[in-house]
Amino acid sequence: MKFMLMMFGDVATLTQTRSPAWIREMIAFMTQFDADLRQTGELVYDEGLADGSTAKIVGLEGGVPVARDGQIAGDGPSLIGFWVVDVASEAHAIAIAARVVAFIEAPVEVRPIPAGPPEI
Repeated sequence: MKFMLMMFGDVATLTQTRSPAWIREMIAFMTQFDADLRQTGELVYDEGLADGSTAKIVGLEGGVPVARDGQIAGDGPSLIGFWVVDVASEAHAIAIAARVVAFIEAPVEVRPIPAGPPEI
């Protein structure tokens, strides 16, 4: 079963609430965490994202696609990184997420990735 594990946050809050030493420690933790998931064969794909302040929203204005600065989440935390894991159960995906939560002391969203679109 595939699951996406999602981390939310923003650079401004991180730099205001955490020391540079903690941020370096967090980067080292994430690097090792990723390596551990690769070693077990559970990691499908992972990526960190640029801060939400760099986001663009593409919408329609008068029927024409237009890009503007901003993020759908508004000001504050947005998706900053994710992992796609392939594991035997939701419980195991939650256990993997718990490792990150224990270190960063912030929630991680775990969501199943279905094999196809929903049946209608």
